[in-house]
Amino acid sequence: MERKREEEAIILDFLPNGYASDTRPSHLKTTIAQAIGKNNIALLELVPRKDVHLQPYDEVYVGDQKRDKIHHVIGRIPLSKLTATATAELEHVIRQIVQSREEEFIEFFNKSQPLSTRMHSLELLPGLGKKHMWEIIEERRGDPFTSYANLKSRVKLISDPEKLIVKRILKEIEGKEKHNIFVK
Repeated sequence: MERKREEEAIILDFLPNGYASDTRPSHLKTTIAQAIGKNNIALLELVPRKDVHLQPYDEVYVGDQKRDKIHHVIGRIPLSKLTATATAELEHVIRQIVQSREEEFIEFFNKSQPLSTRMHSLELLPGLGKKHMWEIIEERRGDPFTSYANLKSRVKLISDPEKLIVKRILKEIEGKEKHNIFVK
C-alpha cells in the first residue's frame, strides 16, 4: 500500500470543554476532537475552529490547505489516550474505512509476499494460518480477487475477510505488533 499524507479524518469523539483531566479553569481549556485518519489509519488529536461542533462519524479535512472545521492538528495520540466514546466508536469507524477502501485491501490479498522463509504476510492476519495462506496463494495465481465476496467464495472456510482486516488494524493501533501492514 502506498503511503499518503493524512488529508481526511473521521471524528471519534468531540470534547467541547476539553479533557476532564485538565485542571485548568474552563475558560482556558481547549476544545478537542479525537479522530482517525482515513489514509494512514492513525489516531489524531485535533483542535476544531471556534464555534464548530462535531459529531462522531463526521469527516473533516486535516490536510495542508485551508481547513474549514479544524483549526490545527495537535498530532498523533496513543490508544490509551482515547476517551470511552472514541474507543467504543473505533471498531465501527475502522470497519467503515475497510469497506470504503475495499480495492486497496483486496490488493493486499492479491500481492502480499513472504516476510521470511518461514512466515508470509498473509499469516499476520488473525485467524489465518498456513492452510488458508496456501489456498489464497493458489487461488490468486489464476485470477486476482476482485472483492471481499469474491475472496470468500473462492477460498473455502475463510472467515469474513473484512473482519480479519479490522482485527489486524486494531492490533496494529494497540502498538503490540512487530510488523505493521495497514497502520502507517
